[in-house]
Amino acid sequence: MVLTAEDRRQLQASVAKLGCRIEDIGADALNRLFIVYPQSKTYFAHFNLSPGSKDIVHQGEKVGKALDNALKHLDDVRGSLAQLSDLHAYNLRVDPVNFGLLSKCIQVSLATHLRNEYTATASLAWDKFLEQVSDNLCEKYR
Repeated sequence: MVLTAEDRRQLQASVAKLGCRIEDIGADALNRLFIVYPQSKTYFAHFNLSPGSKDIVHQGEKVGKALDNALKHLDDVRGSLAQLSDLHAYNLRVDPVNFGLLSKCIQVSLATHLRNEYTATASLAWDKFLEQVSDNLCEKYR
């Protein structure tokens, strides 16, 4: 899915309006993921999965930094996620379905933090962006 100039503007505006770090969105989204989709806990058996645990915060920071990196490289999302894609496909062997589930949780976290600023156009831009991220993370599975 190609991001338009308006999509890119919406993404940047959303990040600017968050009032928190994108890493905080990552942690919040992981908390939601483990509650709503408990089957995703499989890959984190060695973590303390209590909401707000330092394991979730640390992993959330990784998610947020990956998203931030991809947002800074919108012309090369694939390249910015290449190492992460390899890691998940070849080493961690994460079921690619989980990327879509996490994307949904990220959307909810964004909506919760942005409230009225999370408009339909912002939601569409994030949906397109997160679909790109998920597609690139799943690419090695094909």
